[in-house]
Order: sequence, then C-alpha cells, then structure tokens
Amino acid sequence: MEAKRADAVRLGIVGFGIMGERLLRAALDHSTAPLDLTGVWDPSPDATTRLAAIAPGLPMLESAQAVIDACDCLYIAAPPAAHLPLAEAALSARRAVLLEKPLSHDTAAARDFVLRAEAGGARAAVNFPMASSPAVAQLLAWRDGGTVGAPASLEIEVAFATWPRSWQHDASGWLARRAEGGFTREVVSHFLFLTRRLLGPLKLEQARATYPGGDGAETSIVARLTAGGVPVTLRGSVGTTERDDANGWTLRGSAGAIRLRDWSVAERETDGGWATEADALPNERMRPLVLRGQLDKVVAMTRGEPQSLATLREALEVQEIVEAILATG
Repeated sequence: MEAKRADAVRLGIVGFGIMGERLLRAALDHSTAPLDLTGVWDPSPDATTRLAAIAPGLPMLESAQAVIDACDCLYIAAPPAAHLPLAEAALSARRAVLLEKPLSHDTAAARDFVLRAEAGGARAAVNFPMASSPAVAQLLAWRDGGTVGAPASLEIEVAFATWPRSWQHDASGWLARRAEGGFTREVVSHFLFLTRRLLGPLKLEQARATYPGGDGAETSIVARLTAGGVPVTLRGSVGTTERDDANGWTLRGSAGAIRLRDWSVAERETDGGWATEADALPNERMRPLVLRGQLDKVVAMTRGEPQSLATLREALEVQEIVEAILATG
C-alpha cells in the first residue's frame, strides 16, 4: 500500500484477531491520518484470508520480526503471553509500540518491563480506547463543570450472558481460560483505567473471585477499592443478563451523579432520572470514532509528541489490581 504522505508513520500489526482487524479497519477509514499500513503477521490461515478480503494490497508478512523491520510503530494484538516478547523486540529495534492489555499474563514480568521501558524513554502505550472516547470527554466536562461536586462514591458493574461473548468465540481458546482470559482482564480493566485516570491511584481493599472449576475463567467477582481516596464498589458476573455485554460506571458526589453506560453513553442524573447526552452513540457506532482518535495519538507518540494514550505505568497499576482480584478465587 502506498504511503499517504512522505512523512507518514509506518504502522505494522502483529495479531489479526478481533482487535487487530478493528484497528486496521479504523486506519483504512482514517484517510486524514498520516499513517502507512506496512504489513500484518498472524499464524492463522483464516487471518490471511480475512486480510486479503479487507485490504488486498496489504501483505501478510512471513513473521513478527518482518513486521517490526517494516514499521515505525508496532501494534501488538496477539494473546497476552506474547505481548512482552514482541514489545521487547520492537523497542530493541527502536520502534514505538502500542500494546493490547494486559501488559502480560505475568505481573512480575510486566513490572520489570515497565521499569526498563521507562528508564529507556520508550515510546510505548497501551490500547485503552477510553483515552480517546468522546463520552469520557463529556464525563470530564461535567465533572470539571461542577455537576458531581466532591466525589463521594463510584460503582462499576459488568454482566455477560456468556463468557466469552458471542462474537469472541474464535478466541475462546485463551479468553475462556484462567491463565490469560476472563472478563476481569478483558473488560473490567477498561473501567479500572477510566477510574484511575479520573479519580486517582487505585487501592484494593477486599475482593472475591469465583471460578467454575478446572482451568475456566472466573464467573463472578466482587470487590471494594478506593481511587484517589474515593470508595469504589465493583461487581461482575456471567449468566446474569440476556445481553452479550451490559456495563455501567456511576460516579456520585455532593452535587449530583454522572455515568457511562454500555461503553459509550454519557448520562447525568436529573430530577426525572438519567438524562442521556444528545449526541450519544451506541458503542458499535462510537467505536470507529474512538479508534481513529487512538490512531491520531499513535502518530503523535511515534513522533515523540505529546499525547494522552494510556501509559505503561497506568496499565501496570490496572493489571496489578486485576490480578489481585483474580488471585482471591
């Protein structure tokens, strides 16, 4: 594929599952971004077929190293066990890196990686899309405008008909397993990132995780935390809703309450109940806009310019809380 501009950032992708495909589609649709997609690698024959149908001119390269060699920034959308080895290889080659969360299935290894990356001034970030969400920007505007007042409590709740969700079955080999998968890593981490960014450092007070037996991922969690000193209640469960995915993040304070519902709907509490922001979009329509915002920041990160992607340190703090919750089961 031809570069859009002579100074375009060359973006390579390793892992062409759901997330790799979503980011690639967002890049293809983001015609104003100075991005040049240079190659993809995934060992699955199905991935090769899908890539040819979506982007006929984009090569499926022969290895992850070939993608690293051809890019300025590597997007790592492989399963968690591969995240750190791929990131280390890319950073050693002086590439920028955007990782999927979690940083790793091994928290001690993640801590060591973050320390080394920070010490080396690495251009690296983690793909928590709420960093570019218009709905989150609206929550911030309401909070900063006094809608909430002094924060008093936060409630996070997620529920799923089944886990993995219906559209994730192709990745169930690891998503359904305790070692790398589960909804706490995959979904709750996003809301913990949002909490950390809006309220402050996270501290786990109490938690309980329930597992189905064998090597299956968790079926429920309950936890109490604080974020910047604000009490946080967290609940998650499988089989308690008929919906693929239901979630809410509700912040209450001395002046009122705001919430993020179903990933992308910003609402504030009024005398008549919850009022939805006029330009709110369902997640399937909001997601491409958010990912294009992420890609703009990827360009800035690769060029060494200021941006607001999730930092490695933020992602590590979220991972430590997630793994501490999961360890209680």
